[in-house]
Amino acid sequence: MLLNRLRLTTPLHLRSFTMSQSQARLISTRAQRVLSALDLPTDTSVAIPGVFDGEWKGSGEELISKCPATGEVLGRIKTGTISETNATISASLSASRIIRRMPAPKRGELVRQIRQALEAKVGELGDLVSLEMGKIKSEGKGEVQEFIDCCDLATGLSRTMSGRVLPSERPEHVIYEIPNPLGVVGILSAFNFPVSHSPRGAGIYLLTWDRRWQSMNLTIALATGNSTIWKPAPSTPLTSIAVTRLIQPVLEKHGLPGAVAALVCGGVDVGKTIVGSEDIPLVSFTGSEKVGKEVGKAVQERFGKSILELGGNNAVIVDADADLSLALQGVLFAAVGTAGQRCTSTRRLLLHKSIAKDFLSKLLPIYDAAQPNPHLIVGDPLDTATLIGPMHNQAAVEKYEATLSAVSSRGGEILTKRSGRIQDGDKALEGGNWVWPTVVRPKKDDPCWKEEVFAPILYVAEFETLDEAIELNNSVPQGLSSSLFTTSVQNMGKWLGPEGSDCGIVNINVGTSGAEIGAGFGGNKSTGWGRESGGDAWKQYVRWSAATVNYSNKLPLAQGVNFGVSTA
Repeated sequence: MLLNRLRLTTPLHLRSFTMSQSQARLISTRAQRVLSALDLPTDTSVAIPGVFDGEWKGSGEELISKCPATGEVLGRIKTGTISETNATISASLSASRIIRRMPAPKRGELVRQIRQALEAKVGELGDLVSLEMGKIKSEGKGEVQEFIDCCDLATGLSRTMSGRVLPSERPEHVIYEIPNPLGVVGILSAFNFPVSHSPRGAGIYLLTWDRRWQSMNLTIALATGNSTIWKPAPSTPLTSIAVTRLIQPVLEKHGLPGAVAALVCGGVDVGKTIVGSEDIPLVSFTGSEKVGKEVGKAVQERFGKSILELGGNNAVIVDADADLSLALQGVLFAAVGTAGQRCTSTRRLLLHKSIAKDFLSKLLPIYDAAQPNPHLIVGDPLDTATLIGPMHNQAAVEKYEATLSAVSSRGGEILTKRSGRIQDGDKALEGGNWVWPTVVRPKKDDPCWKEEVFAPILYVAEFETLDEAIELNNSVPQGLSSSLFTTSVQNMGKWLGPEGSDCGIVNINVGTSGAEIGAGFGGNKSTGWGRESGGDAWKQYVRWSAATVNYSNKLPLAQGVNFGVSTA
């Protein structure tokens, strides 16, 4: 059964969903097992404080956390009011003055111990991600592992971050470029990577290498001497509370105030308060292009800094000379993983005309395969056999349906045998958000090509030349991830060069999902130009000063100016 805690063996579309009283109790057991493993309340009638600045509190409206697989209420969270948010910002500002005085290697040790706390609960926290967000079990665990990996990166950086010593044109002078902490870093994360947001992976393909925002922001911010204030997505508050509870004792062990890693669960008012606060010099935001534009404007109006990771309308190009087996794996992984709810999910598939028919003849049967040999097993995210979990909420399902309807009405062709909601006719499915991964051939001028839809919908088109394919790749407002499958060195050179892809991630023979923490992650154009992870990411979390030092007994003035005043 989808809704119990037992291993699935039958694809979702072939199961019976008649629920008995005992099975209904298993739903609660399923959730209780995950929540209790992290010491989270299992009595959903009791509201959980969603604000932490050294003390747990919250007197604002309640958020309801629901399991996207079943619709079950997982918890009720008391959000922060505007007053509580401002108080938490003030506490975080005070905390920043304490952590900035710690030597950087000591801050690295703090991050290393946070790593240990996370590693001790990697499976339990991963299951909570699956329960509350809806991603499959390996993805949930992999996301937590990415946070751990980000801790490793930040710990190493704490001993290698440096300024520069530059020569001066004046005798007996030297110039230093010096980094110092900013103060408070505001983090506004999205639902699809509630732990790493950003983030992050273990193993070769654990479907976690996107949106590393929370883990990368927190770890690098701490390593560079800043405090953080985190506003998670309203639909994944339990995961943020669990993470903060794991970090809390580490801060206490080091004698640091809890507001070094503050948390405020809430809605739009909380977000606007953080974005508008002049006490927060850097705001990192992950979300839609529409909201990101407003965040960027608001931060810029007060001359703050922002890191934006917004829409991704990612394309895979399969050229005539491509290894089709490699391309098939890459497309499947990026198109259906996380039920199409990654920023780096493949939305557009561009096939050379000479191989299009052959490639689709391999791809579509995988989408359409049913019992006894299903390839895309849809089901309980906590079951290890499941490959595709639910959409995160009903709004996402409705957007998926509206998109398919609109594209079809404009002459688009649905190529897969199954599309739309998964309907089994049984009440047990009514609470979950289940849809079929779908492949569609829209008209070439359909507006859908330029819009990101967070759903497992893959658009297909054909091209004749690589120049045409690159033009199609670059013709959208977004510029996050892109991929070319080819065996040609010449094609590779063009794709990576100034006349190639205009995206922040430009892959060869790898799908659009697959960014590792060692390299910069982010996109161009309306994706926001933000960058996370990699060796230079820390430079965004500091304020830079150029210092000219005169160690002589003379003061030469610029342009040879001489006031006739003796320096003797």
